[in-house]
Amino acid sequence: MENNELKNIVKEKYGEIAMQSKTENENSCCGVGSSCCSGVDYTIFSESYDKLQGYNPDADLGLGCGIPTEFALIKKGDTVVDLGSGAGNDCFVARALVGETGKVIGVDFTETMIEKARLNAEKLGFNNVEFRYGDIEKMPLTANKADVVISNCVLNLVPDKKQAFDEIYRILKMNGHFSISDVVLEGKLPAKLEQAAEMYAGCVSGAVQKQEYLDIIKSCGFKNISVQKEKKITIPDEMLLNYIAADELEVLKQKNTGIYSITVYAEKPDCNCDGHC
Repeated sequence: MENNELKNIVKEKYGEIAMQSKTENENSCCGVGSSCCSGVDYTIFSESYDKLQGYNPDADLGLGCGIPTEFALIKKGDTVVDLGSGAGNDCFVARALVGETGKVIGVDFTETMIEKARLNAEKLGFNNVEFRYGDIEKMPLTANKADVVISNCVLNLVPDKKQAFDEIYRILKMNGHFSISDVVLEGKLPAKLEQAAEMYAGCVSGAVQKQEYLDIIKSCGFKNISVQKEKKITIPDEMLLNYIAADELEVLKQKNTGIYSITVYAEKPDCNCDGHC
């Protein structure tokens, strides 16, 4: 599929999800008023935020694959940018860390998510959290804006990952850093899974190989790259069987192809050049 087609698929699916609660997302397949059209569970990778300061249940749609703020080294007064901010879950946790003197900016390209996030921020009375509509491949932010960039299970949905990390580099201040939770692969998925639009929107078929992911980050000029957390994800057989036959599933298991949630850290170097150092 072309990049624009992939983006439209993601926008449509996450627009539907924005209209539901976390509980509804956990108990449905692919959107409002639908029968179980695919069996994709968009909450399959999510972790519990319940005990985190700043957590707001209304903003938690269960769509992440980690907790990037856990390792992001966010300080009081920082400017934090959250990419693919959804209903605002990670933004509100980050806001508890930056305090009244800091600022949090969420970026998302699904209009209904932006509307939901802004409503949540208004209910909470926050004046230092804002949400901007925009594409991660061309962010609505000036250069050298952020002390910290976070993102949670979103970069795998971006067709041009190199362009996305170039943009992260551009908006980070010198010596700024990112902590990003995402889904990566070890081994190759069957072609039918790779080509399934639902599995792309569900954060599986859009994932790239782990080493390729880290190589992209390095190629964009980042330094001190490290994997802060990693866990293997088990996708239920009944979900996979919506896309591949039983014999293909057995072959997949024998190959030990792994789907992993990782949280990656990297820094923008301290330099005075216009491009990458």
